[in-house]
Amino acid sequence: MIRRLTLAPLCAALLLAAAGARATPLPQLWEAAQAHAPVLHSARAARLAGQSRSDQARALWRPDLVIGAAAGYADASSLTRGAQFAAPGFGSTGGVRFETDVSHARSGNWSLVLMQPLYSPQRSARQQLLEISAASAELQWQAARQNLMLHLTETYFALALAEESLHVLRRQQQAVERILTETRDRFELGDLPVTDTHEAHARAEAVRAQVLAAETELDLRRNALADLTGIRLADGEARLPQALRQTPQTAPLDDWQARAAQHNPQWLLMEQQVAAAAREAARHGPLDDARLDLVARVGSEHLSGDGRGGSAANHGREAWAGVQFTLPLSTSGLRSAQQREALHLLDQARADRDLLRQQIDQRMRSAWLGLTTGSARVQALQAGAEASLAQLEATRLGLEAGDRSTLDLLNAENAHAAARLALDEARVQLLLHRLQLDALAGGLDEGALAWAWAQAR
Repeated sequence: MIRRLTLAPLCAALLLAAAGARATPLPQLWEAAQAHAPVLHSARAARLAGQSRSDQARALWRPDLVIGAAAGYADASSLTRGAQFAAPGFGSTGGVRFETDVSHARSGNWSLVLMQPLYSPQRSARQQLLEISAASAELQWQAARQNLMLHLTETYFALALAEESLHVLRRQQQAVERILTETRDRFELGDLPVTDTHEAHARAEAVRAQVLAAETELDLRRNALADLTGIRLADGEARLPQALRQTPQTAPLDDWQARAAQHNPQWLLMEQQVAAAAREAARHGPLDDARLDLVARVGSEHLSGDGRGGSAANHGREAWAGVQFTLPLSTSGLRSAQQREALHLLDQARADRDLLRQQIDQRMRSAWLGLTTGSARVQALQAGAEASLAQLEATRLGLEAGDRSTLDLLNAENAHAAARLALDEARVQLLLHRLQLDALAGGLDEGALAWAWAQAR
């Protein structure tokens, strides 16, 4: 029995080394996730759309060139009385009447207009809103990358935990079934009462149910990682952070909060939304619809057909350049209603910003406390796992000597399995707390991911 217990850790270490030799690196999974995850494809498209808004903002103050043309049929008539006519050699005549009449005339016109904006508060506001939107799209891209990186890491280590949980439960199942066999043999020999057999059988069925649940959980975790990366890891490819023995170095909480205020993408995005709401609320003043443009226009109009006086035609040409000023005098209450709406939306954006700041501070405090206390928790669970192993070995020896019951051995097996899983979970949580702090401070990048992978090798 002692020899079997001595060889078990060595076999487990050899199996772990063999699994590590074919483990898929976490940075490699990140490269796959960037190419496969739909959420990042969406964020990339939104980023490119945001970059085009910068071009739109610059184009707002460039000249517009518009060409127009029309063709069709028209009726036209005009009557002028009391006109004065004067021409060389004909003298001057008053009370002249001019009359024109054209039916089913062919009509056509064209125009070419060049307009250069000189002054327009609305155009200035649109430019600023487009620039804010472009900056927001870049921040959304940064937030999406960091969220995906954190989600990938959490999913990867959740898979590793599910694998380890299943392996521990299977080893426990083998131990319980072995105990059940030994219990039945000893009962037949008369060394143990029938109650020990029932207890061992009940525990074996309970562990069997746990193994089935763990297999389902493992399949779900493996599929979740495959959905993110397009890579389906085989059994043993995911690694737990066994190399993480103590708390990573961390700064005071105030420093992390200061970093978040400067670099957290979600916080900066909310600041942009508040700025956009404030600019929107400020662009509904009485003079904000005024505009001044430099305009150059050329055009021609043609009308020809038959009238009461015979064939008739009218040709006109135009060429004009100058400045043009427009100002709507009334919008029938539309402008004031839009301004009230914009002011309420500004209040909402400010409240959402304050709420987000509270949420970021709470998540950061939780991650920071989990990180600063995580080392002591890992050390305590490490000692507990070693103590549970010693208790298990002592219980096995006590059962052989008759000092312990089968139920005591089963309880010791459960306690040791639970202690090992709790230690693995604590190490994973310690690592994730550090990555969560990096993400909240806007500093989660490939370097942090490489550090996380180094803890698992």
